Amino acid sequence: MTQAVSDAWTLPWRGLGLSSNLSTSDVPQPYRLLDSAPGLFDFVEYSAPLSLDEARTQASLFSEMWSRRADVPVLFHPVHLNLWGPELEPVSALEALDAHARAVGSPWVGNDVGWWHSRGQPFPGYLYISPPFNEAGLADCAAHALHVQSHLSMPLVLENPAVMARRGQWHVLDFMAKLHACTGLPLLLDLGHLFSHQLSSGLPLDAGLEGFPLEQVVEIHIAGGVVSRRGSRAFYVDDHSQPVREELFQLLESVLPRCASLRAVTFEGDGHPAEVAQLSLKRLRRLVPQGARPPLPLRPPESLVVPPLTGESRPWELFEAGHAVVSAEKVEDPEGTLADQDFRLAVVAETLDKDWPLSRLLLAGTREQLVAFTASREYRNLFEGGGRSLTQVFSAWAMRRLREQPDDGASAVLSLEMLVPTAFMKAAPPPAPGQVGLVEEARPASFPVNLSELVFAARTVRRHLTARAWACGDLDLSGLEALAQVARRPGAEPWSFAVRRKAPGHEVLNVSRGLAELLRELGSRPRPVESVPPEVLAEGLWHRLIRLGDTSGVDRPLAQARPVR
Repeated sequence: MTQAVSDAWTLPWRGLGLSSNLSTSDVPQPYRLLDSAPGLFDFVEYSAPLSLDEARTQASLFSEMWSRRADVPVLFHPVHLNLWGPELEPVSALEALDAHARAVGSPWVGNDVGWWHSRGQPFPGYLYISPPFNEAGLADCAAHALHVQSHLSMPLVLENPAVMARRGQWHVLDFMAKLHACTGLPLLLDLGHLFSHQLSSGLPLDAGLEGFPLEQVVEIHIAGGVVSRRGSRAFYVDDHSQPVREELFQLLESVLPRCASLRAVTFEGDGHPAEVAQLSLKRLRRLVPQGARPPLPLRPPESLVVPPLTGESRPWELFEAGHAVVSAEKVEDPEGTLADQDFRLAVVAETLDKDWPLSRLLLAGTREQLVAFTASREYRNLFEGGGRSLTQVFSAWAMRRLREQPDDGASAVLSLEMLVPTAFMKAAPPPAPGQVGLVEEARPASFPVNLSELVFAARTVRRHLTARAWACGDLDLSGLEALAQVARRPGAEPWSFAVRRKAPGHEVLNVSRGLAELLRELGSRPRPVESVPPEVLAEGLWHRLIRLGDTSGVDRPLAQARPVR
């Protein structure tokens, strides 16, 4: 059922905000930062799934956000909300979005205009695909935006997308102005995303602003990013963990006085340690002073008739271009497409390395091999309702590749990494006072052949090739052949090792025989501290594989001493 829309929207003043994924494992933690520096910012803009129940389950800081939202207001910036793509969002998902936003008191919902997911499966790294800036892209984006708005009781705010490859004849600001004109929806101006378009197009940073309806902008985003060059072109990579470019601070100062309807400025400081985020927030606080302002009345769109999707904006073709399924030379803006591919392939590799750090290097360590994966039927099926995760898709592709091109070494490594997660199927008993036991994140494991040399080699080869790349500007991936050689000569004896769980993924650790035996025993029952040889105890504490039931005066000196190997 279409959501009833009120005769007028009233948008409160939010002021200066900090973005967050509401995870205790991320930095900065907004509420710790605000407690240490009261008044540093006014609200939290958080990203989470559309469903309130999913957000409660997945976001470890959700309960604190919920309990403090009366004093620290929030804006909901959802993930998995398509504002472009081959299919409209299911009505059930939009009803969940509206219920979520109303429950937390978010006065509007903002999102980048792009294709974020296919049938619920997000693109790796949440790297959405931007629409073409032409009539076809405008028509399909308008259909998406009006469809979403027709099921919301608060305004949908349209954010200009990040751009690397130029597609379509319009400037991004002209595209967004036209999208506003045909939907009646307010705008969110992301300064880094604008910078990405200007660099890719070879334009001044303020190009296009003169005719852009800045009076319709209700929120501004500012975040970190990296500028890199390819040939004669420069590209901006939207990476929030990077420093904020000085150009963006200057652009913010110039546009702020021209945004008459502005309600919020959000610093997307994901990945910045608290002390670093505080520096940027103090600078932004001078531009957005603390204090109340009158609410802003806005008229909703006069019509919420949702036009049909035309499909003429070719989303699947742009998906294939971005994942190197087709040659960049066959699509619009080959140089920009190559830059876009590089970024996406790097994110795919980084994501795979969390679960397949060894297999990925052996089977998809080069660009050519990685493209073979992203161009595969297994990868495409992931986004066509295959219902599996990226890690499962990679294992299926890897097994097929090894059937077609047998390699005993790579097969052994793949088997090892498929085995690793099973080490955590059994809970580890906690130690009592005076005992030593396993930490929750570690387990013992064993394998029929000894791959300890490969674990060592993967770490050292990565370090060596990376160091050389810094010196010569070229990552010589031919050096990975050393790993293939090592994988083909495993030790014949059984191998005992440690597995440490990271967030997410797993890490295989070589340990001494004495520690391996201790870990295996601790997997079943703790041991008295005094029964463990001091050098084994020191090694286990150093690697953070074991814990003491009573830490007073016992593990403190030992944890600081690195074991002698």
